Amino acid sequence: MSPDLHPHRSGVDLAEHVSLLRRRKVVFLLCLLTGVLGGGALLRLTPPSYTATTQVLVAATGVQEQPNQVTGRQREALNLDTEAQIAQSAVVAAKAAALLKATPSPAEVTVPPNSSVLSIAVTETTPARAAAQSRAYAQAYLAHRAETAQAALTTQLQALLTKLKQVNKSMAKVVEELAELRKGTAEHTIAGQRQNVLSRQVYSLTMKYDALKTVAVTPGYVISQAAEPTSPSSPSLPLYLGSGLMLGLLTGAAAAYGRDRLDTSLRAPCDVERLTGLPVLADLSGPAAPSAMHDLASSVVAACPGSSLLVRAVPPSLGTAAVEPLGGRARIELLDGSDVGDLARAEGALLVVGLTAARAADVALAVRHLERHGVPLVGAVTVGGVVTAGRGPAGLLGDASAASSVGPLPALPDGAAADLPSSRQGATGRPVNGMSPVTGDVLSPGKSSGASPGKAPGRSAGKAPGVAVSHGNATEQVRRTEAADTSPIPQVSDT
Repeated sequence: MSPDLHPHRSGVDLAEHVSLLRRRKVVFLLCLLTGVLGGGALLRLTPPSYTATTQVLVAATGVQEQPNQVTGRQREALNLDTEAQIAQSAVVAAKAAALLKATPSPAEVTVPPNSSVLSIAVTETTPARAAAQSRAYAQAYLAHRAETAQAALTTQLQALLTKLKQVNKSMAKVVEELAELRKGTAEHTIAGQRQNVLSRQVYSLTMKYDALKTVAVTPGYVISQAAEPTSPSSPSLPLYLGSGLMLGLLTGAAAAYGRDRLDTSLRAPCDVERLTGLPVLADLSGPAAPSAMHDLASSVVAACPGSSLLVRAVPPSLGTAAVEPLGGRARIELLDGSDVGDLARAEGALLVVGLTAARAADVALAVRHLERHGVPLVGAVTVGGVVTAGRGPAGLLGDASAASSVGPLPALPDGAAADLPSSRQGATGRPVNGMSPVTGDVLSPGKSSGASPGKAPGRSAGKAPGVAVSHGNATEQVRRTEAADTSPIPQVSDT
């Protein structure tokens, strides 16, 4: 879509990036700190260097040089870019080495805008060496420029002198011919014209020769002598720390994005919504508010299309104990999937996601399984990821050992086990593994909710109804008064 249709999209994207960096702040801050510390360490390890600069005003030497077209931007006739390259050439470096009697460091030559000035800078490990080498480069450049101009001037003078000798010789020959020719003849007239031409050439060459003989070669002047720098030019604190900071930011952002893309662990409810797209109806991973279960029941009633809700734990070892009170509050049938027909009878599904124990791939697998069987997904409930005794998240429902340590627990009256849902009973409608189908607590050894032939369950001869609970080596008798019930206890036959 066009960006104009979403004027706040850039703000949303920025908020997403900030949220990602906040989630991966450990990785991001670690890379950032590493970059800054690396820049600081490099700053300390880099030896200081000093830069000295000599400024030279380049003047016209008076002989023919490479001209530069004068324009609005370039107002000087000299081509200073060419002069800057000459100042950095090997010829000038050799002359500077001869002056210093040592090999100098390379010079950096710059041209200030709209000027005839060359700035010759040299960087060295000590201020004295930097200043000495910069001055040597300036002297070597001016000497080379003067020598070049003087050589060009000498060559021009030699060429003029040679030409002047040739013309004078031709002039002498023509004068001799005129003396032998008779005046008025054509030969005399032609010889006279040749004499005039040669005379003008002799005059012109003589003027040029005299002009070059009076030329004063001026290569330029040093207008600012290099002084010893008082502070090092490098390493630069802002440059090194800024570079380390920028490198740390880029590396930290890249590492945070890579870590966020590769990590599919679910540590918080926001991770479930972000990585799986499922709405989190309630967070029961910590101390829940008194109204949390009521709000969850309201959300389930509003979202579930029927009266049968399949509750599935991810991972399955968590169990579904955290949402068991939901059945009474929402007046809805909760199916835990233990029966083979639960998936077929389910009209909706609720995922119980264990934080730090489940991954996004596990939740996606559970969602695909439900979608394959056409069970609409209501949402997800997040719980703590620590599993104890196979009963569910720690702190939500106590395990068997905790229940047995509390003290004597009452037995079920006769027939109570048969009234419980099949999901709470074994295949015979009796408590499984000696645990109460109502509370999930451990019954006394040797007791069960079934009745022995010829005896009423939970009764002893000549005593009130009750149950004996074994706790260590002591046996306690817990009696329960049956209010308004004086009918005889029916006997259960073996058939």
